[in-house]
Amino acid sequence: MLDNISILFQAPIFAVDLLVQGLLIGGIFVLAAYGLALVWGVMNVKNLAQGELVILGGYLAYQATLWGIHPIVALPVAFVLMFALGWVIYITIIKRVVDRDMFTSLLATFGLSLLIQQSLNLVFGPEVRIAEAGFGTLSMGDLSIPVIRFVSLGLAAVLAIGLILFMRNSRMGQAIRATAQDPRAARVLGINTDRVYAFTFALNAAICGAAGVLVAMIWNIQPFYGLVHSIRSFIIVTAAGLGNLPGVIIAGFGLGIWENYAGFVFGAEFAIAAVVGLLVVVLMIRLVQLYRLRQVVR
Repeated sequence: MLDNISILFQAPIFAVDLLVQGLLIGGIFVLAAYGLALVWGVMNVKNLAQGELVILGGYLAYQATLWGIHPIVALPVAFVLMFALGWVIYITIIKRVVDRDMFTSLLATFGLSLLIQQSLNLVFGPEVRIAEAGFGTLSMGDLSIPVIRFVSLGLAAVLAIGLILFMRNSRMGQAIRATAQDPRAARVLGINTDRVYAFTFALNAAICGAAGVLVAMIWNIQPFYGLVHSIRSFIIVTAAGLGNLPGVIIAGFGLGIWENYAGFVFGAEFAIAAVVGLLVVVLMIRLVQLYRLRQVVR
């Protein structure tokens, strides 16, 4: 570990490379985390199947490449298909637990994650897959970065801007924000909160599907890789706080940088352990903050 740290100081180009790579993958983390924050903030559902929805989107991109379709062309198709699937999942599962306690929703979404994992394993097998994009690499001095990472960041930015504009300007976006603030008042004002919940979960699934396409183009996908993406999303949302979009963006890019540096310093086999450790630290900090804000009822 000390040798790797010394390399960063002796050859700063490695540090710059890790920084750039971390920023490029951080955009995808932001996209998946925004979907989780949406469901958590509007429906108060902690979706443990978030990562599995991302991996499912990645397999849609992989299947498209088997049919000779470029994964970028498959991205809008994956968005639409995952939106429809999300709506079905809401009607069959989430609708029954949205008004229940947190433990019930956690069990339901955990069962959903297992179902998606095993279904993907049966259909595609346990082998690692990738959706080949074929953009080559970009050389900038001693840096050599795959072009697809820049493309993925640009696509993630376009999707994020589109989502922000939708939430601010559309009637459904306004209904979603009103329901998130006070569901009972939204019902009084004539908003169909059940439809808003269904649309919100479907939109989250579509966002995850788009993020999964980007993941499949720059990383490997495998049926059981979803847990890591779920942990990343929970770290970002927990650190940023619900409704704090700038915080989600900063936390997402920060997590990308941290994971890259941790993988280099501690070894690639400990990169995921570093992410889990960061989640523990974030939860401990939040717990201390809540303890300080707690007041004695007299």
